[in-house]
Amino acid sequence: MTISLLPAGPPDDVPYELWEGEEEALAAAAAAGHRAAEWIRLLPGAPSPCPVGAWLAGELPQAIETATSSLDPGDLDRISPEGVMVDGTGGVDKEIRSSLAAVPCAVQDARWLTPDQQIQLVAVASLVTGAARLLAEDRGTAITTGELSRIWALLDHAIA
Repeated sequence: MTISLLPAGPPDDVPYELWEGEEEALAAAAAAGHRAAEWIRLLPGAPSPCPVGAWLAGELPQAIETATSSLDPGDLDRISPEGVMVDGTGGVDKEIRSSLAAVPCAVQDARWLTPDQQIQLVAVASLVTGAARLLAEDRGTAITTGELSRIWALLDHAIA
């Protein structure tokens, strides 16, 4: 069994120091999110107005940009003052996480998109969600080993 000591109390209760390369990693995340959002906005629109078409054209790209520009390595997993494990969010709020989680189901209703475009959308949402989870679980490793950079390289490959 491995025992890991996590900070106690709310995140603002623990002093936070930037990791070397953190500012650059977060700037790269925001840039990758912007590229992905622009790619989504350039996808073919629905042949007739529909909820999924409107969501893909507006809310989803905005959610991706918001998620990648709001990543916060300080919002990590921790133990509450009551001794309860609290999952960090990596800076991505519940509403955005919900939008990203809906992508695998929603793309099935986007029949005007090719299967490749549909799977690309799923990959983008998954990678953005994974980046936030990675920061919440192990921000040091994510930032210092280049794991976040690898996620953005995969995202760029997905939208190519």
